[in-house]
Amino acid sequence: MHILVATDAWLPQVNGVVRSLQNTAREAEKLGARIDFLTPADFRTVPMPTYPEIRLALATPGRLGRRMNEIGADYVHIATEGPIGIMARRACLQRGQSFTTSYHTRFPEYLSARAPVPEVLSYAWLRRFHNAGAGIMVSTPTLEAELRGRGFRNIMRWSRGVDAELFHPRPEAEMDPLVAALPRPIFLSVGRVAVEKNISAFLDLDLPGSKVVVGEGPARAELQARHRDVHFLGLREGEALARIYAAADVFVFPSLTDTFGIVLLEALASGLPVAAFPVTGPKDVIGEADLLAEAPVGVLDTDLRRAALAALDLDREAARAYAQRFSWRACTEQFLHNIELAHARAHATPGAVAV
Repeated sequence: MHILVATDAWLPQVNGVVRSLQNTAREAEKLGARIDFLTPADFRTVPMPTYPEIRLALATPGRLGRRMNEIGADYVHIATEGPIGIMARRACLQRGQSFTTSYHTRFPEYLSARAPVPEVLSYAWLRRFHNAGAGIMVSTPTLEAELRGRGFRNIMRWSRGVDAELFHPRPEAEMDPLVAALPRPIFLSVGRVAVEKNISAFLDLDLPGSKVVVGEGPARAELQARHRDVHFLGLREGEALARIYAAADVFVFPSLTDTFGIVLLEALASGLPVAAFPVTGPKDVIGEADLLAEAPVGVLDTDLRRAALAALDLDREAARAYAQRFSWRACTEQFLHNIELAHARAHATPGAVAV
């Protein structure tokens, strides 16, 4: 099984999309499947307006088509709706080749936070983009229900995982020493420091102890200057990030727009209870523990301060045990099954997908 994944999100970006694709490709190889990528590294790029850290590919139909031919994959999956995703979709439609897509990011909400673009117009474009494929993969039941209500079709579930060997509770000697030495309790937030992540909702909270932010983004300089009591640590990955998680007491997730939030699983695997708003992502990841009648591993509340303080009383061992249910292998098996199912469905009902 040979799959081409077309994605505008790729290294050196650090986000949930890139992590998901990297882990899926690694696990797919173990399962006997091969995933090759079509990324901005294959093209000339320009900085994204208002967000120069992200590079947009200058993908042309000719260059993209040649790369697709060189890779020669059996299946095509389009992971993003950027320039590469648009050109890959166009190529597949012109060739009469079925493809799948995934919905990782709430672009309508992100765009409206930065520009006066009505969400209804953005969703209309996205609906047309995704409904042309044989299947659209989403990470949670809540997101699936929402997109169905907006007219998206052929929706398939593709969950996420966590590296529980990297992210785990640690003795103090293995924690990040700077974070571990801060006044407790320590409230941690990890993610892109940008307006669409609603990070100010965390920074503005009146909480005891210390607040720590891990991540980079266009809003960091302004927010760091405004919140001098908050410890901004910048970008951290791998072992360095895991040591910070282990040193904290509560993970605070202020986002209102994430479709899942892999950082939630990383925090839980590290033994950190979660405080978040009751929205898509946290509601699915944390809420599932309640459905399974397990010990609570997080607090969801429209009052984020109340949630953060209540999370201090939760069992760290329960958080760790719950996160271990989410493996990248299981997610990859789900992804590969979706690819085969969507392809078979497209060939059983040719011409059934909308363009």
